[in-house]
Amino acid sequence: MRIGVVCPYSWDVPGGVQFHVRDLAEHLIRLGHEVSVLAPSDDETPLPSYVVSAGRAVPVPYNGSVARLNFGFLSAARVRRWVHEGDFDVLHIHEPATPSLALLACWAAQGPIVATFHTSNPRSRAMIAAYPILQPALEKISARIAVSEYARRTLVEHLGGDAVTIPNGVDVGFFADAEPKQEWQGGPDGRTIGFIGRIDEPRKGLPVLMKALPAILEAAPGTRLLVAGRGDEQEAVAQLPRALRESVEFLGMVSDEDKARLLRSVDLYVAPNTGGESFGIILVEAMSAGAPVLASDLDAFEQVL
Repeated sequence: MRIGVVCPYSWDVPGGVQFHVRDLAEHLIRLGHEVSVLAPSDDETPLPSYVVSAGRAVPVPYNGSVARLNFGFLSAARVRRWVHEGDFDVLHIHEPATPSLALLACWAAQGPIVATFHTSNPRSRAMIAAYPILQPALEKISARIAVSEYARRTLVEHLGGDAVTIPNGVDVGFFADAEPKQEWQGGPDGRTIGFIGRIDEPRKGLPVLMKALPAILEAAPGTRLLVAGRGDEQEAVAQLPRALRESVEFLGMVSDEDKARLLRSVDLYVAPNTGGESFGIILVEAMSAGAPVLASDLDAFEQVL
C-alpha cells in the first residue's frame, strides 16, 4: 500500500508523537509498504529518506508544553501538493484537532483517513471553542485511534464520536538488547538515577527532581543524576546548593542508541512529570531496558505501569 503519515510536531524536536510516527513508519516500510511522512523541520535537520519537510515550525504554548507547529497558506499549499503527488491508499494523521499540518491534511484529503489522538486535556477551552471549525475535517475521518483511555476521553468529551484505544508501540528488543555504558552505571561509591526530557519544559518535572535531590543525596551519598535532554543546564541547577551540583551530569541531546544504553545503565529511572501526559512512552522504554521506574502519580502513568 501507499501510506501517507502526517506528523504535526517538528521532527527536529524529539517527543513521544514523533517517536511514535517514526517507529510506525519504519515498521510499515519493513512490511513492504511505501510510506511517506510529512512533518515540519528546520532546513538543516537531517531527515530519513521517507520524511518530507513542510518547512520550519513555530512554537505555540499548549497544555503546559510548547508545541512546534506549521500552519498557514504556504503550509496548506505544501500539504495539498504532498497529498496529490503521493496518491496514497490511506492517510494516517496524528493529532488532527491541532492547528497544524494534520488539520490541513484532513481538509486536503480525498481518500480514507485514519487518525490517532494523543492529547489528554480534561478541560480544553480552546478545543471546545474550535469545534465548529474542526467538525467538517473530523467528519472525513474513517477510523479513530486514541493512545490511551485518557486521550479517548478527551476526544469524546470535547469533539464527540469515539475511538479505539491502541497504546503506543515500542520496539522492546531495541532497549532490552542495548549495551550498558560503564560510566553511566552505579558502583560501590553510589547509584545512578536517569532523567530524559526537555530541561526547560516544567511539566516534564526536572525542577521537582532537583528539589528532591538534597534529600536523596543525604539518604544515599554518592548518587549521581544523569540528565539527557535539551535546555538551559545552568538554570536547571540554579536552586541546588553549589556543593551538590557536581552530583548532576548533563548529557545533552542523546541519540536513540545512547538513550537505550542510558536506560540499560541506570539503577533507577525517574519520571517526575507534573501533568498533561496521555500515555508515557518513556516509561515503556525504561521498563523494556530493565530499569526500575519511579513515576509521578498521574492517571496515564499509573495505567501504563
